[in-house]
Parts: sequence; structure tokens; C-alpha cells
Amino acid sequence: MPGTPPSGTAVRRRALLKAAGALAGTGMLTACGSGTELGAGGGTPDDAPSFSGGEYDGPKVTLQYWNGFTGGDGPHMRAMVEAFNKEYAGRIEVRNTTRRWEDLYPAMPTAITAGKGPDVAVVHNDWVATFAARRTLVPLDDVVSALGMKESDFIPAVWQAGVYRGKRYSVPLDVHCLADYANTRHLARAGLEEPPADRSGYEDALAELRDAGIKHPFWMPNKWPAHLMFMSLLWQFGGELYSEDGARALWGSDAGVEALSWMREQVTRGHSPAQVALDAQYNAFKNGRVGFTWDGIWQINDLRSNAEDLDWRMAPLPVIGERAAVWSASHNFVLTSQAAKDENKVQAAKYFVDYMSKQSTEWAKAGMIPARNSVREQAEVAGLPQTALAEDMGVFHFTPALPGVGDVQSKALELAVQKAVLGRAEPAEALAEGVRTADKLLAENQQKYAK
Repeated sequence: MPGTPPSGTAVRRRALLKAAGALAGTGMLTACGSGTELGAGGGTPDDAPSFSGGEYDGPKVTLQYWNGFTGGDGPHMRAMVEAFNKEYAGRIEVRNTTRRWEDLYPAMPTAITAGKGPDVAVVHNDWVATFAARRTLVPLDDVVSALGMKESDFIPAVWQAGVYRGKRYSVPLDVHCLADYANTRHLARAGLEEPPADRSGYEDALAELRDAGIKHPFWMPNKWPAHLMFMSLLWQFGGELYSEDGARALWGSDAGVEALSWMREQVTRGHSPAQVALDAQYNAFKNGRVGFTWDGIWQINDLRSNAEDLDWRMAPLPVIGERAAVWSASHNFVLTSQAAKDENKVQAAKYFVDYMSKQSTEWAKAGMIPARNSVREQAEVAGLPQTALAEDMGVFHFTPALPGVGDVQSKALELAVQKAVLGRAEPAEALAEGVRTADKLLAENQQKYAK
């Protein structure tokens, strides 16, 4: 999917972020604010039956499973569900419903309230806190305990991303992050065999490519995935996105200015056209016009299938700042408060989550990095190109678990990045304006999602 996150186009991702803002702004999630009723006696998601492990011995149960894997990763997820249904035939049946992410997220809360939503679902890590705050999800601490799941078998940052207010609401399936894609023919023209790993080497390579006749070797987007590039560079320069209490945006710091200034410099130095349309940077790389591009690891299968004439290789993002860091996200399994009405569904859904987490070798073929160390160590997974990006697990950085954070990102951070990359404001000015907007939104979110 050109220029896209998993299972959606960049246009879909933009629509998803707009949907996030609309969802928070209209109060659709607030409909679940007091928790979905769990039966005649009422209750909350915290009252859901606990999980003790062992074999499922209840009556046959059917689980509704929602996810947004509408793209090339869809067949791999379907294969995993089919394998589960075969193993648990006669006991548990999982019915797979696939919807575009920008449709799935707004639909979930109201569908769950009406009893017509998913019992178990996959959501991105930056949505876990929002749904947990509105009591749409059931904590999974008992699953983790009963099944012996430990942080030591997971990438630490992605394991911690599933915790909100001291409780675990999700089990991570994968990590997907940005990577540096390089045209190997262009590398050779710059006298290189590998993509440069540091700032000086990267900038020298871009200059070499321009001298070699590549007019614009590194197109700088102002929309997707520009904000992901900015966050990666912010962390590289030692900055943070938000304060620990979620009350203040911190990306207007000196680190943020350095990060955004470097992005703008790619335009002023002539490495990039002044205005890069949505997806244009990825399409230019795919067509052999660009020496380097930063994009998600979900592009691996697309390049393999649809860019047969392109010789390319993938590497971690270069260290432009002071330390290695990269924006990352994760698909996470969650159990909803709809399932919590039925003890058998609770137990069956937890078996499903555990199975899918352990049997995620198939998912790695979709271009993802399995979250579990034990899966990544399997021979057929260890040889995949994206697995090499997890050699240093400390580089992965995630958006913090703040309810409504997607609204802040789309209405403040992304607009600030766009304005500076396009040269409509100096980086410091654009960030300062964005932070003012972000702080207002954060204050509103703290009231909106307060318990």
C-alpha cells in the first residue's frame, strides 16, 4: 500500500486521524463513559470473570473479532484465525470482521454498547488508553499472570504501552516502525555499499547524489509520514512528546526545533522539492527517482511485489541527533466489555489472544516485527529483513498512553510540522503555536476522560 501504515493508504490514515478528532469531539466515546452494562446486575469491565488458564471446558462459544487488516496483511491474519478455529473446532469459533481503521474506531463504542460489536479486537497502541478510559475494554492482567507472559519475552517499550493507570488492557502482537529505504544503484553512484548510519554520512551521500545527477535525492513530505519522521528526530535529539502527567506538550523544546529544522533544511539545501504531494515521496522512490526515503516497514511486501525493477535495501533510520530512536507503533489485542457479559466468552477470548500472540510467525510474513522475543528467534522469522531492526530494542519509541492523544497529534503536532516543512513559518514559531493548541486540547482531554 503506497505510503501507508498497515492495512490502509496514507489517505486512509489521514481520514483515521480526522475520525479520531471527530470521535473525541462529538463525545461518541462518552457514550461508553460509565461503562457498558455487564448483565442484569450491572457492573463494570473490572468485574469481568477472571482467567485461570488450563483448557477451555465451557460450551461452544462464538466470538466476534474486529480488526482493520484490509490490505496485504489481511490474508495473513485470516490464515491465523483459520488455524485457531481448526484447533478449537467444536469449542470456540472466531468470526473475523475486517473494517477500515477509520471506520472501525468510531463504530466500536456504540456497537459494543448495543451488544453488536466485537468481543475481541485489534487496536493500535495509541488507542488503548482512550478506549480504556471510557471503560470499553476489560483489563487483561489475569491473562498475563495465568499464562506466564512476562516483559522479558517482549520488546519492553511495546509491552509497557499496553498499561493504562496501572492495569494492562492489551497484549501486543507486533511492532511496526519507520525504516530507511535506499536505492542500491544510487548508493553505488555515491560510492556506498550501505545506507549511511549517521548525520554526516547521510548528508554527504545526499550531496554526492546531487553531484551525480540525482536532482532531488531525498523528498521531504509535509504530510504522512512527516510527523512520524519528526517524532523520530525529536527523540533522537533527546526530546519528549508530552509531560508524564499528560498536561503539557513538550515537543516545542530545543530538541523539537532541531528536529524540525533538519527536516526543513532538506528543502532549502535542494535535496527535496519545495512541496511534496501526499505519497509522492514513496512513489518517487518506487519509480527509481529518489535515493532514500523514510517509510514504514509495511512497505516491504509492496516493494517486493510491485517494484520488481528496483534494487533496494532497508536499514534503521540514520542517527541524525544524539542517539538512535525511531517512531514505532503496535497492533494490540484487546477484550471488550461486550464479552465481559458472558463468562464463557471471556475465557474463550483470552485463549484466542494467547494463541494469536504465540503463533505470530505467520504475522511476521505480513512485514511486521513480532512483539514476542521467542517468536523473533524462530529461524523462519529471524531471517526476515524487518527483524534486523529489532537488534537494539531500545530504539523503539511509542506515543504515550494518553486518552485522546490522537486528537492532539492531528490538530496540533501534525499541522506544526506541515507548516514548517512548507516554509510557512520558522520551525520554532510553528512548534510554539502548535504547543499552545496542544496544551488546550490536553486540558480538555483531562476533563473529558477524568474518572
